[in-house]
Order: sequence, then structure tokens, then C-alpha cells
Amino acid sequence: MNSPTKWTLYTSNEEAWAAMLEDCAHATKSIALEQFIFVNDDFGNRLIEVCTERAAAGVDIRFLWDAGGSFTFFGSNIAEDLRKKHIKLLFWKTLIPGYFKVPNIRSWFLRNHRRTLVIDEKIGYTGSMCVKDSYRDWRDTNARFEGTVVEQMQNAFDRMWARADDKKHLPFRVTHRDTEFEYVTNNPTPGKRHLYRRLVDAIRNAEHYVYLTTPYFVPTQRLARVIKLAAHRGVDVRLIIPDRTNHFLALDLGAMSFFSTLLESGVRIFLYPSNGGETLIHSKAGIIDGEWSTIGSLNLDHVSLLYNFEANIVSSNSKFAEELAAHFVRDMNICKEVNAAEWHDRFFLEKLPEYAIKLVRKFL
Repeated sequence: MNSPTKWTLYTSNEEAWAAMLEDCAHATKSIALEQFIFVNDDFGNRLIEVCTERAAAGVDIRFLWDAGGSFTFFGSNIAEDLRKKHIKLLFWKTLIPGYFKVPNIRSWFLRNHRRTLVIDEKIGYTGSMCVKDSYRDWRDTNARFEGTVVEQMQNAFDRMWARADDKKHLPFRVTHRDTEFEYVTNNPTPGKRHLYRRLVDAIRNAEHYVYLTTPYFVPTQRLARVIKLAAHRGVDVRLIIPDRTNHFLALDLGAMSFFSTLLESGVRIFLYPSNGGETLIHSKAGIIDGEWSTIGSLNLDHVSLLYNFEANIVSSNSKFAEELAAHFVRDMNICKEVNAAEWHDRFFLEKLPEYAIKLVRKFL
């Protein structure tokens, strides 16, 4: 039976962490945690302690971590200790995945970049957060959900768990549908990039505004084209990205290589102050016309859009979109907008790295 979706949005990682710990501490049936980056520092240890206590009480605990993102655990004694404490742990593939018999550089991607936490199949969390203390002050967007959409989150986790466990037949159960909230996945397989397709379609159909926030912006040609076409037809398109990320030589230059054509199309670009990486905006969110919105793990770069496993909440709820739009405006007000004339008039040598990075953009 469908039940109305309730949500709480968090822009502070500490607040999101505290809520997650509280809910996990009251779990009576199950805890399913899917993470790209999990580090056994302060918060990671507190989460493990809570889950260990719940496992001792008979709660089914499953951790699914990406071997690349959580490489400090992969093959370690800590992983074996968790299993001894009745916590089931699987790693998504290995540090160097061997997906194809013929070597292919793209097979180095294909990571599980999703962030899912489901408690008792009734409470679900997702967003952009990593489990790592040094990212405590990053500007992430995370959300807690109650309602039928949590069934979709649990189903998505179960299917990914089966993949990691090399099960040939993936579990699938019929879930109730929420008319306003969906948990949409993106798999690196033709016909399975559902989230990518939904984002492109939403921008293509935009009439009033498109607000996008992403830490890494190296879009595919298709995505870049629909963004520019939206601006050309008079849609108010605004993009928030960091003024500097933790991947300057690749992703920052990759983003800047798009600035000229975006600005010429009428897209407004806002740079969020990262303060040396301490306050990096790591949020992955989009709001379109106040009628369509999304948050989750998807970056607007080739790796996320084409080569990673991703998942986002996609919503048609106007109040949810309104709340996300308010966050966007607050973020925008502390950003510095890129001036189109000043960007165009830069010295030629300043532009050279942006031309060079275009040769490898499809791998970023």
C-alpha cells in the first residue's frame, strides 16, 4: 500500500551523520549500507560500532563498499573482523576490475559510486556524502526518506548486492510506486542509463529555469548540447561548481574547457569557494521549473554518466523542488559568477591547457 513520502534534507554532513547513527541505533530488522568511500576514522568507527551492537541483537547488517573508493579496507584485517562480528561485507569488484577479456581502458571505471542506506526497509538515506572525516565540512546534499520510495531503494541495494556476490539471477520484487518520488539507477550498459536519460529529457523540456549543482562538470556532448539549447531558447540556466576541486589537473580543466561555449549560449556559471578543498561543494542536485528535481550520487561528468553505477532520487513534488531551489539560491549567493567578457579576453596562454584537455575529456 502506498504511503506519502516524508523527507528531511541535510546540507551539513555532521547533521546527516548524526541522523544516520540515530536511526541505525534503533534498527530492529536490517541495515543495508552501500558506499563508494568508507574510511575507518571517527564517523566510520562510530557507524561500525552501532552496527556491531545491532548485529549482536540479531539485526541483519550488510555493507557493500566499492573496492576502489574504499581501498583502505580492501583485503585488510578490518574487513575480516567485521565478518566475525556478524556484519556481512562485500566489495564491489576489485581495485583493478577485469570486466573484459580484451583490455579496455573503460573497464577501469565501472565503479559502484552509489550511496544508499536503508534501515528496516522503512527509512532510506541517499545523497552525495562520503564516510570520511576530512570531508566533514564539504557542502553536500543528503536526504532521509520515509515512504514507498524506500522499497525501491531496498530493491536497488538487493540487486547490487547480488551482482557483487556473483549471483547469476538478480533478485527482483514488485515494489509499490510513488507518483512523486522514484529511486532511479544508472548502469554502465546501453539501455540501462535511466538516470542520464531522465536528466537529458528534463532539461530538453525545460521552459523556465534549470539549476544544476555538481562538483565535477565534464559533460558528454549530448548533455552539453541540451544545456546550451535550453539557454538558447531563453531558459534561465545556472550552474554551480567549485572554484577548485580535489582533481585540478583533470576535472577542473575539463570543466573550464566548456566555459566559453556555455557562456556564449547564455548559461550562467557560478564558482563556489572551496577554501583549499575544506568547503568543497560536493552536492549533486538539479531543479527544473519547480516541477522536476533530483539529488543523489550522479556527477555531471563522463565517468558518472557513462561508466559508473549511480542512483538518484528523482521527484515531481513541487515542495521538494522548492526546498532544493532555496538551497541552490543560498549557495549561489556566496559564489562568484564567471564574467563572460573577462573569460573571453584572457591571455592566450591561459587558454592553452583547456584546449589540451579536450583530447581526453571523454575519459574524465
